[in-house]
Amino acid sequence: MSPSAESPDPSTVSADDVDRAVRLCLDLLGSAPPGAPWDAQAGTIEWSCWETVEHLADDLFAYAVQLGPRKPSLDRVVPFVYDSRRPGGPRNTVHADRAAGPAGLLEVLEACGALLVAMVRTAPHGLRSHHVFGSSDAEGFAAMGVVETLVHTHDVACGLGLRWTPPDRLCAQVLARLFPDVPDGTPPWPTLLWATGRGDLPGLARRTAWRWYGEPRS
Repeated sequence: MSPSAESPDPSTVSADDVDRAVRLCLDLLGSAPPGAPWDAQAGTIEWSCWETVEHLADDLFAYAVQLGPRKPSLDRVVPFVYDSRRPGGPRNTVHADRAAGPAGLLEVLEACGALLVAMVRTAPHGLRSHHVFGSSDAEGFAAMGVVETLVHTHDVACGLGLRWTPPDRLCAQVLARLFPDVPDGTPPWPTLLWATGRGDLPGLARRTAWRWYGEPRS
């Protein structure tokens, strides 16, 4: 992906924001040392670090293809086949070749991220497509891609023993776009972790179930 800046409008989420989130993820995961435990559990979720990166790549791919048809369905996803490689593993269309190692895994992630960036940039104005959390527009799918990237990088970083704190601005943008139910005045990254069931905020119970709201705000 080519270098890019954040969206100039802090109230919107753009293709450039997806690009930045994915590049930051790739930079961090690419710094994992040789022999890093890619089959270790990823944070508090039930998948391995490898499976979680595959799942993230699959998320980015899935959001990109929802923007592909000229007349997207508002009732269902594009009917690719999704399957799991093991009981309890993520159900993906995208799987990385284990023989290619972690570098190949990250190449798959980069390619899927680039697909979403391109589709968000070229989607016609007003296009809407199905998502289980509300039929959405290109900005909404961009925001979903950023959320998935930020929180799953957190999961994998926990499993690999890496430190990860994404930019506040990216977190604030996706909170504003997808999570109208979160509290005001709390730090953006801890709030995003709380919103997605991964962290705590003072005075609030940890979420055991959560969703975002993909419909356009106006």
